[in-house]
Amino acid sequence: MSRNTLLFGTDQPAVTGTPLACAPWAFTLEAGSLRHIKLNGTEAIRSIAFLVRDRDWGTLVPQIQDEVISQTDAGLRIAYTATYTNGPAQLIVDIEVEVTAGQLSMRADGITKGDFETNRAGFTVLHPIDGVAGQPVHVGHSDGTLEETTFPMLIEPWQPFMDIASLTHTVGDYSVTCRLEGDTFEMEDQRQWGDASYKTYNRPLAKPWPYQITEGDGLAQSVVLSIGAPLPYARSRPEPQTSSEAIFPDMALVVTPEDARRLAGSPSDLAGVNPQRLLCHLDMELGGLEAQIQAFATAQSACPDVLFDLELILACADTPAAELGAVAAHIQAFGLVPASVTVCPSADRQSTPPGSDWPDCPPLEDIHRAAADAFPDVMLGGGMVSFFPELNRKRPPLKMLDFVSHGLCPIVHAADDISVMETLETIPHITRSARAIFDDMQYRIGPATIAMRQNPYGNRVIPNPDAQRVCMTDDDPRHRGQFGAAYVMGLATALAAANVAVWTPAAIYGPRGIGFVGTTGQSDWPITQALAMLASLAGQVVKGAQISDGIAKLSVGTTVITANLTPEDNGDLSPFEWRAVD
Repeated sequence: MSRNTLLFGTDQPAVTGTPLACAPWAFTLEAGSLRHIKLNGTEAIRSIAFLVRDRDWGTLVPQIQDEVISQTDAGLRIAYTATYTNGPAQLIVDIEVEVTAGQLSMRADGITKGDFETNRAGFTVLHPIDGVAGQPVHVGHSDGTLEETTFPMLIEPWQPFMDIASLTHTVGDYSVTCRLEGDTFEMEDQRQWGDASYKTYNRPLAKPWPYQITEGDGLAQSVVLSIGAPLPYARSRPEPQTSSEAIFPDMALVVTPEDARRLAGSPSDLAGVNPQRLLCHLDMELGGLEAQIQAFATAQSACPDVLFDLELILACADTPAAELGAVAAHIQAFGLVPASVTVCPSADRQSTPPGSDWPDCPPLEDIHRAAADAFPDVMLGGGMVSFFPELNRKRPPLKMLDFVSHGLCPIVHAADDISVMETLETIPHITRSARAIFDDMQYRIGPATIAMRQNPYGNRVIPNPDAQRVCMTDDDPRHRGQFGAAYVMGLATALAAANVAVWTPAAIYGPRGIGFVGTTGQSDWPITQALAMLASLAGQVVKGAQISDGIAKLSVGTTVITANLTPEDNGDLSPFEWRAVD
């Protein structure tokens, strides 16, 4: 087995960047983007990149040609041509970066061959969140006005800033002003999706998408960073506090009706992990309601020591009372005993972006009232089977629920190794913002896997037959490498302080599963042993949880786990290695 396959589950080489510096600036040039732009050693901008999205919000990977890097006493210059292909059409963009002591600029001039369809084409600027959230920012608008405000502390459900011509914030002993030209820019709080950044992007979401850039049409955009005097720091708003005595959560694994039938014939497949619960995905839109419920009931008979939680996707083709009554009747008929029922209308599996019309859906109050009538003695949950943005934008009726749930996915916007691990920085921001919504109610997370089981932002998950690093795919090879084990250790560490009751970091079978275990209790997927260790900690007191310098350290009960979240030796840990000590 090659080193790449062992670490990442794929032979595809990881993208490597080129460190560059022109004092006082330093950054990494990686696949045409500028990453981790530092001013005198302090990160000022997380990334500047020219990005192109397809109709499903998938990121098109450009072919980069004619790259030239030249450095003189006067400064640094980078130039290249990026070609984006979507079907028969191409967008060809000439990009130039110029860096001097007082300024860093990135300019793009593009032209199309064929009618080019896209949801977005242009510069994206990412601001970091560490030391930035809650701090002052001056927002310049296209009419020349200046708005003095702060970066959001709690995650904003909608765009915090619109019509952006410039952004100024403090970086160490200076400020950095980011000026944008060539289109209308706005910002979204990208922490919602797990990204460790605020994102400024072009073309407002209120405009139609996808759209076409007709053949021969061009575009011209620029981003210019300049240095100034620092802004005064603000005193941060009080943040919702996590429990000082958090309990490590129960672990659940996702199971579909097809999985349940397989599990019923081989219940020892759970032995490699020994989760406390199974999250049963029941989708009324698929039809065959009786067969789906029967499959779960059969699996429950074969696995009596595991709790079965029902994740119910309501079709909303009839009244909530009629549909939920039918589900309850079939559950009783087949003898399934759910420990809890989470109800989510099918329409809410798709995101409703700013400027879009909400889909037809019965009021959530009616849905959860009908659920309470149908399941009077069962814990009831609400929220989203997708991710936090959807929960943040459409909040459930809390007084009617016993718990709230949402999922996580680190490859919504970027799929490189660094970006995936950086999403762990954002987990405390998500959990604090969630707690601000529902306070001390029971909180459940899941599914929370690297790969995406369903795409709320497009018509499909992105196929990945060649085992690449692909945004919004349902099959990420890193789940099967040592990276996957390290990531799940980091995720557990990031979640630990939030006092989550249940988390679902994998499925039983399939590309997001635990690997085939069978009677031997062994799996060649590194994540399996990591999950088994974490499952064994359920119900114990969290004594400490910290991620710093690429190391996750988690102390639960009498067990201390350390995990290297990097592809290099780190301390006494080899790449993506973890250890547990009692």
